[in-house]
Amino acid sequence: MRGTVKLISSSHPSLNLSHPTPDCFVWNTLIKAGGTSATTAAAALLVYIRMRRHSVSPDLYTFPFLLQSFSTPSHLPSGRRLHGHLLLSGFISDAFVQNSLINMYSTCGDLEEAQKLFGEVPRPDLPTWNSIIKAHLRRGAIEAAAQLFEEMPERNVVSWTCMIDGLAKCGDDRRALELFREMQGMCGAAPNEFTMSAVLSACGRLGALEHGKWAHAFIRRRCMRVDAVLGTCLIDMYAKCGSIERASQVFDAMDARDRDVPAWSAMIAGLALHGRTGESVALFDQMVARGVTPNGVTFLGVLCACAHAGRAEQGAALFRRMSVDFGISPSIQHYGCMVDLYARAGLVRRALELVESMPMEPDVLIWGALLSGSSLHGAVGTCEFSLTKLIALEPLNSGAYVLLSNLYAKLGRWPAARQVRGLMEARGVRKPPGCSLVELGGTIYEFSAGDDAYPESDQIRRMLGEMMRRLREAGYVANTGEALLDLDEEGREAALALHSEKLALAFCFLKTEPGTPLRVVKNLRMCGDCHAAFKLVAELYEREIVVRDCSRFHHFSCGLCSCGDYW
Repeated sequence: MRGTVKLISSSHPSLNLSHPTPDCFVWNTLIKAGGTSATTAAAALLVYIRMRRHSVSPDLYTFPFLLQSFSTPSHLPSGRRLHGHLLLSGFISDAFVQNSLINMYSTCGDLEEAQKLFGEVPRPDLPTWNSIIKAHLRRGAIEAAAQLFEEMPERNVVSWTCMIDGLAKCGDDRRALELFREMQGMCGAAPNEFTMSAVLSACGRLGALEHGKWAHAFIRRRCMRVDAVLGTCLIDMYAKCGSIERASQVFDAMDARDRDVPAWSAMIAGLALHGRTGESVALFDQMVARGVTPNGVTFLGVLCACAHAGRAEQGAALFRRMSVDFGISPSIQHYGCMVDLYARAGLVRRALELVESMPMEPDVLIWGALLSGSSLHGAVGTCEFSLTKLIALEPLNSGAYVLLSNLYAKLGRWPAARQVRGLMEARGVRKPPGCSLVELGGTIYEFSAGDDAYPESDQIRRMLGEMMRRLREAGYVANTGEALLDLDEEGREAALALHSEKLALAFCFLKTEPGTPLRVVKNLRMCGDCHAAFKLVAELYEREIVVRDCSRFHHFSCGLCSCGDYW
C-alpha cells in the first residue's frame, strides 16, 4: 500500500475496548473517513480489519465506502480480496455495491473484470458509466469508449469532459474538439474548468489558434476564474499555437498567488519553443529571485532554450545548478537535452562523453539525440555507433534509419543510403509520412507530401507552381540534397516542391487575403530546402509565416527566420 499507515490500537478514542463494541454505523463512518485521508485505502482497510476482528458484520454501505478508496493499480490485489469478501457477504447483487466494484476495477486498471461486471449490472448508474468509459480511454480503446458514450441513457458534465479529455489524451484532438462543439447544444451539460482544460490541451496539440482563442473567450463569457490550472493551460495552448505574445499576456495577468511552478515552467518552455532563449533564461532567473523553487520540468524548459540557441556553456552551468543549488537529480530527459545541446552545437565528442558518464543506461531518447546532432555535422562514425545502440533498443524506430540514410545521401553516398533504406524495407520499418495542418475559418485542413485528395488540388498545384516560379526568379535554388532520393536532379527538385508544408502554404495563399499571417503545423522536422524557401516566400509575398515543426517554432518575416537558421 502507498502512504504511511498508522495502526489503530485499542487506545484509539473511537475504539477503546473498555467501551461496548461500536455498531456497524460507527465502523462505516471510520472507514469512510479513512478512505478520504492521506493514507486512503490503507487506512480504510485497517479499520475494516479491526471491524471484522470485533465480529461486527458489514452492511450495504461498508463495501462501497471501502472500494471508493482504491484508486491505483497497487490497490488491485486488495480490491480483489475484498471482492471475495463481497461474494461471501451476500451483498454482491446490490446495485450500489456492484457499481462501486466496477468503479474500483476501472480505476485500478483491470478493464476486463470491470467490463465483465458492467455487463452483468441491469441498471448501471451514471458514475459507473463514466468510470467504465474512462477505463476504456485509459487503455486507448477509443471506439469502445465512444460506443458506450453513445449508449448512455443520460450524460452529465463529467461524462462529456471524460470523453473529450480521453480523446485528446489518445491523440484524437480533432474529434475531441468536435465533441466539445456537440456538447454546446446539450442542456444540463455546461462545460466547467476541467472541460476547458481538456479543450485547451487539444487546441495546443493541433496548433489550432482560432479554436483556442474561442475557448479563451468562452472562459471569459462564463466568468470562469483563470486560476493556476486554467492559466497554465492557456499559456501552454497559446505558446503551442504560435502566439507567444498572448501566452505572455495571460501569464502577466495571472494573480501572483496563482503563478505556481507549473505556470512559470509553461511560460519558460513556451519562450524556449519560440527560440526566445534570452527571455526564457531571464524569466527563469526572475522566478528564482521571487522565491519560487524550480522543479525538474522547469529545468527541462530552460535547457531546451539553450539547446535551441546552441548556448553550450550556459546550458552546462544550468545543468550543474540543478543538483548543486536545488538538489534536483537530473533525469534521463535532462541528460537528453544536454546531449542534444552539445551534439547540435558541434561538440559531438563532449556529447558522447556525457552519455558514457550517465548514472543510468542511455535510452532511445539519448541515442536519438546523439544521432540527430552528429548527423548535422557529418560525424558518420558517431552516427553509425548511435544507430546500432538505438536499433538494439527499438528495432522499428524509423527515425534512426532515416537520419543515417539522410546523412549518406547528403554526402553523396547513395549506395550506403540505399542499403539503409533496403534494411528498413526488409525489417518492415516504415517512415511516418510528412503531414502539415492549417486552420482557416475555424476548419482544420491536413496535407500530406504529394497530396491530391482535396477538390482544389489542381488549383493548389497551379498556385504552388506560380510560387516556385517567383522563388526561382528571385534567386532560389532547390537544395536537392534534401530530397534524399536516388533520382536525377529534376526528379529531386519535383519531390521537394511537393513537401506537405509547401502544399499547405499554397492552399493558404488560395484561401486568404494578401497580408494575412499564416500558420502551419508540421509533424516532422522542417527540411532545409523548405526553410530556405519559406524565408524567401515571406519576403516576396510580404507575409508573416509561422511554422511549428516537431522541434520548435519558426517565425518567417522579411526574408529572415526567428531560429537564425539554427534548428
